[in-house]
Amino acid sequence: MLKSLLLLCLFFISCAASKNPLRKEVRLLQKGILKDDTSYVYALPYEHNTSHVVIQGYFSRFSHKERAALDFKMKRGTKILAARDGIVVRVKQDGNKGGLNKKYRPYGNNIVVQHADGSRAGYWHLQNNGALVDIGDSVTKGQVIAFSGKTGYTALPHLHFLVWSFNRRGEWQQIPTRFQTSKGIKYLRPLRKYRSTNQ
Repeated sequence: MLKSLLLLCLFFISCAASKNPLRKEVRLLQKGILKDDTSYVYALPYEHNTSHVVIQGYFSRFSHKERAALDFKMKRGTKILAARDGIVVRVKQDGNKGGLNKKYRPYGNNIVVQHADGSRAGYWHLQNNGALVDIGDSVTKGQVIAFSGKTGYTALPHLHFLVWSFNRRGEWQQIPTRFQTSKGIKYLRPLRKYRSTNQ
């Protein structure tokens, strides 16, 4: 079982195949070659002093080829916390199926939170009836908003997290994000475990 999980994790984080120009920028930010001290620093979307492994990172081969998104391995029922203050603009929690087949995509439960600057954060693969907020609710950073699950297109229970906003052309664009971790502010990397310092 452990060997199978390790192979699955390695598959998830294998070399990126994206030609998106943002991919190169993300790699430089993750390595600290390119410095960023102006973007918003997000809280990790789980409880204080707990750790989770990033099993798939920005532009990873499996299902993030063109996505600046992160997958945190989590057991079903793990508390999901808001990574930033905002207003809930979407809630889906009636999905009750999941698996490694694209036919399960419509069943992916999710919450989308809009922030004061117009950007949005999405939290996916939530537990059936696992949302603790409704559309229109205000949420604060660190507030428990849902429980993790395995709904939608997914091989194992995890939280899929991404942020996007309008670019200068008025199109939605995904944004790689910095997080506050126990070891400082980081652009997260796959196959690494990060401990939350949410207070």
